[in-house]
This record gives sequence, C-alpha cells and structure tokens, in this order.
Amino acid sequence: MKNIARIISVSSAAVLGMASLLSQNTATPSDAWALTDGLGRKARDYSVAGPKKDKFVGMFYWTWHQMDERDDIDVINISKVISEHPEAMKNYNHPAWGGDKRPDTYFWGQSIFGYYRTTDPWVLRKHAELLADAGIDVVFFDCTNGSYTWSESYNKLMEVWDQAQKDGVNVPKVAFLLPFAASSDTNASLRKLYANVYGAGRYRNLWFYWDGKPLIMAWPDKLDTAGTDQEIRDFFTFRPCKADYRSVIQNTWAWLETMPIHGFWYNKDGPEQAPVSVAQNARKASNGLACAFSLPSTFGRSYTSKGWDKRENSYLYGANFQEQWDRAIDVIKPRLIFVTGWNEYVSGMYTAADGWNDPLSFADQFDWEHSRDAEPNAEWGDNGDVYYSQLVDNVRRFKGMDEPAEPSEAITIEIGQPGQWDNVTARYKAYRGNTFHRNHRGRYSSYYVNFTGRNDIAGAQVAHDKDNVYFRVETAEALTPSSDKNWMQLFIDTDRDKTTGWHGYDYVINRTSPSSAEVVVEKCVNNSWQWENAGTGKYAVAGNVLEIAVKRRTLSLDNGIDFEFKWNDNMQDEGNIMDFYVNGDTAPGGRFNYVYTAAGESQSGIDAPYSDTALSVRTVGSNLEIESEKPFRVITPAGTPVASCRHSATVTVPAPGLYIVTSAHRSVKVSVK
Repeated sequence: MKNIARIISVSSAAVLGMASLLSQNTATPSDAWALTDGLGRKARDYSVAGPKKDKFVGMFYWTWHQMDERDDIDVINISKVISEHPEAMKNYNHPAWGGDKRPDTYFWGQSIFGYYRTTDPWVLRKHAELLADAGIDVVFFDCTNGSYTWSESYNKLMEVWDQAQKDGVNVPKVAFLLPFAASSDTNASLRKLYANVYGAGRYRNLWFYWDGKPLIMAWPDKLDTAGTDQEIRDFFTFRPCKADYRSVIQNTWAWLETMPIHGFWYNKDGPEQAPVSVAQNARKASNGLACAFSLPSTFGRSYTSKGWDKRENSYLYGANFQEQWDRAIDVIKPRLIFVTGWNEYVSGMYTAADGWNDPLSFADQFDWEHSRDAEPNAEWGDNGDVYYSQLVDNVRRFKGMDEPAEPSEAITIEIGQPGQWDNVTARYKAYRGNTFHRNHRGRYSSYYVNFTGRNDIAGAQVAHDKDNVYFRVETAEALTPSSDKNWMQLFIDTDRDKTTGWHGYDYVINRTSPSSAEVVVEKCVNNSWQWENAGTGKYAVAGNVLEIAVKRRTLSLDNGIDFEFKWNDNMQDEGNIMDFYVNGDTAPGGRFNYVYTAAGESQSGIDAPYSDTALSVRTVGSNLEIESEKPFRVITPAGTPVASCRHSATVTVPAPGLYIVTSAHRSVKVSVK
C-alpha cells in the first residue's frame, strides 16, 4: 500500500476567459516586495542595496530525484532516526535504517513540498517562482556522476518553466554541470545534451549565455577536433569545474569551497566566479577536504572560520552561509556567485568497505546542522524558510535592486463602477497559471495530491483618500462564490512591525465570509492566530474582479499610510505561516509582501523638531538624529529611499532639502538646511 500524503480537495474555479488590465505575461518585479523571516531578519530594500549591477547568481540544483525505486519502501529521514534512535549511528544494521527494505539513499530532511520527484510539475512550478523571486539567474543541474544527465527531469522542468515564463515568471535560465574531469563520461554527457537539447534548439529561451554562447560547466579536452565533437567545442562557452574544496586551479570555476573561498577565471575585470555554500562536508582533521558529513566537527551550518555559533538552535542562523557571502561580495567581488545548493537532500549510507568510515557514514548530507540545502523545508516549523530569506537578502545585496515606484497620491474610488482604477498607479502583478492540481508519485512510497488551487490571483491595486483605503484584486478566471471557506483573504501589516500581529499582520479581511454587501475586518489579538471584529467594509464582485473599500480608521491608518499586504485564497492549515508556500494561491508568495505607501502625509511641521514617546526626529547639520522604538525609513518627498533602519540611528542625508521619516503610523516631514 502506498503511503498517500493527501491535502483537502477543493473544486477549482470555473473556466471563463476575461479581459484583463493587470494579468499580462510580463515578469513580476519582486525587488519591490518586502520580506521578513521568522527570526526577524528583514531582507534589504533599495535604500540599502542600491541600483542594479551587472552581476549574476547561480544555484546548484538537483534533478536526480527521478530514480526508479520500489514503492513498498518508505523514505527514511536521518534527522528523525538519530533523534529517536541515537544508538543507530553505531549500528549499520539497526532496524531504523530499514532492515530488509533499506532504501538506496537517505534524506537529511523533508522539503516543504514533501519527498518529491523532480518530474512533478506542481513542484517544478513552485521552484520556478521561488527561485525567480529570490533573483536567481541560472540553475546548474548536477550531472557530475558518470554520464547521467537525468533527462526525464530536465525535460519536464524545461517544459514547466517554459510555461511559467509565458505566465510572467522571470524564471532562471538553465545550464549543466558535468563530471569534474575530462573523461569518457564527460564526452558522453556532452554529446547527449548537444543532440537532445542544444543542437536540437529546444527551449532556447531557457539557455544561459556567457561570453555570447550557451554556458556549460564541463571539460572539453578529450573531445575530438572534427565532426560533431568540433561543433560542440565551438557551440558552448566552457567553464570546467574543479572538484576539491581547497585548491585554486587556473581556468576553472568552483562549486564549493571551505574558507577562505577564492575567485576563479580571472580576466582584466577581475574574477568571473566565486562559490558560496550553506555548509561543507569537510573538517579541520581532513585539512578542509571532503569527508563524511556525519563525522564529528564537520563544517555545518553554524560553523565559521572563527568558530561555531553557540546560540540555541544555531543551525537556523546561517553563520557559515553568511561568512561565505560576506567574503564573496566584499573581498572577491566576482561577476557570478555559484550557490550550493537548493535541493540535494540525500546521501547514501557507507562503510569503510566503500572507502568511508565505520560503523557507518553519510557523505554529502546528514542532519539539520550538517546539510547544505536552502529550499524551504518542513522540518523547522515557522523557521523552515530562513535560508531562503537569507538567500534573498544576499542576492539583493550582491546584485542591487530596481528602484521602487513613487508613493501614491490620493484618489477616491467608487467601487463597482467602471473606469475607476484606470489612473491608479499602485499596481501589483502576480503569477497566473499556478493553481493547477498536484497528483504525482514522490520518492519511494510517498505519493502527493493537492487540489487546493482555486482562484488564480493575477494582480492587485491599492488606492486611498483622506477617509478610505481601496483594494482591488483580479483573478485569471471568474471568482468562486464568496461563501467558499477562506475565500480571497487579505492580510495587512499596517505598521510594518513584525513584533505586532500574526507574523506582523495586524488585520485580516475575509477570514470570516462576507455578507451580501460587506466584508468583515478583523484585528489580531495576542500576536497570534486570534482575531476580533474590528468593523466592516464595502465590497463588489464582478466576474474576476473583487474590490473592497475600508475606512482608514478601521485599519488604524489615521496618521499616515505605509503598509504591507498580501492576498491569499484557500488556506488549509490556518495559523501556519508556511501554508502560504503550499496551498491555494498567495500573492506575493511565501513571506513576501506587497508595499503601499501614500505620498505627502506628514504629521509634523517643517523646520521644527518632532518628538513623542515612539518617535523623535531632529536635525544636526546634515544629519537626522532619529530615536525610534520601531523600524523606520527616510525618504524624499518624491519617494526616493534614503535609509532604512530597525531602531534609533543617525542618518546622513545626501543634500539639503525636505525628508520624510516614517515609522509605524507616523510620517514626519523635516527640513535639512
């Protein structure tokens, strides 16, 4: 009997094509979205990251989760085994390792999407969006073992990502990493890929180019110099990859190194590439070279070259990952950073007879601490996405960001009336085409279905005037009845403070089903999934469009508007923030939030110091001395970011003039002479 992992089935929306103002097939600018993880770490915004640079980030990606496996063997999670049976690490034949149904590979943990196969379209679409939102430019498929290229997986991935690109997702491009030496296996893989993908011209829109040609990380040295082999030599930009974690080999790139990491393939502009990894299966006793990750003192997630992070649950904070990012960005300054990795998860179990260590060894992955995947996982509760958030922040830091839109001017909307939103500039795009259902075999005995995709959110708008805030959301097809459970919920973080509200969300609309004329607005109680009635708002539904009008005072927005928000349809696990990654549809995805800021709503006089119990601002020369109990931002009246700080700080402004300091519900306009 297969172990079926099921999620509640809900009927999908009726199929009805409609004209669309927002749902165009263009890339979604995730740079404009806010992100704060469960540890309270905020991904930087434009005011800190600065403008876009000519930089790239690649992600090591595993397509090998397609192996032919018995479906009467269960997945075995190493972290769970050693938690429940610590003695098993001393006994290769302990029954916890599977007995006569021992799997070929073991998992350090479980992805938030389960123990999936990389032929599952539902998962591949999720990956396309997550990696795009993180700013990843290219994924490198691990084809370093023999001549395996895992064609079933890469073909399905390119099919799904091609459609995602058509749906407006700025999907990463693809490239292949082949064996770490010139060999017959390398030649075989090159010939297969050229015949089946590149020479055939398949999915050209997904190829990653470097120096004007498709990039492949491979050694061409043993190819022939005539015929098809010469075509291959001429077709690609080759960047061979070194295997070990320490040596600096000229004219190679690297996939993983221990500290200090290096730059690779130097030219007149400096190094092309540097590797950054979550953790490394190495230790001082192995001189920094590869060893079994299950050995003592290996360089896990909490390791740094200065010692281990000693905080409780230190594996969550990514000290190892951050140290490598810091060196790559601040010291090496390459054009491309190669990140290891996304979704490897597995290791074989080995002994001394296999060249490893007795009584048993796990090579590349082991447990929560000794593993190197950044994909959100199902192991760590509300913190399952902390490495993803850390990735987003560092990609923004390395690559810079697109400049945000200007703050929005006031406009009054008559909801339900045509043409009202035509001149509203605050528009938020979302990915359409991602609510198809899941029904696919996972690894070993696991099987996954998810029928929760319902209303496919395609875009949103926000407006305000002196009395009201207006919301508009559009779906790809006609909206389902408003009586549906968890129908089109709107979560609002009015003060942009994650210490208040449910994961920062102070208000929710539509958690309680609306009446025929009004939506229910609820306010968070006790900073948890507890809500009390805060009032009502008006709404109108027409086909695939929902409009809402709420009094500013109902949302405690009397004293300025600078809030974060997100739409969600068909949440299943109420009160679980990680549900935003998995069920129904969420815009923007995961922990990302849209941001809406109103222009010109000052709360103090110009030229005068401003002070109250929560915010104090005064000018000293060209500086603003700001005392604040909560995060604040400094912007120009045109909305150009100047600074973003988490608490009290002195901010040096670039020139004399007017500046706006915003914190919680307060906006303070000051003049710097």
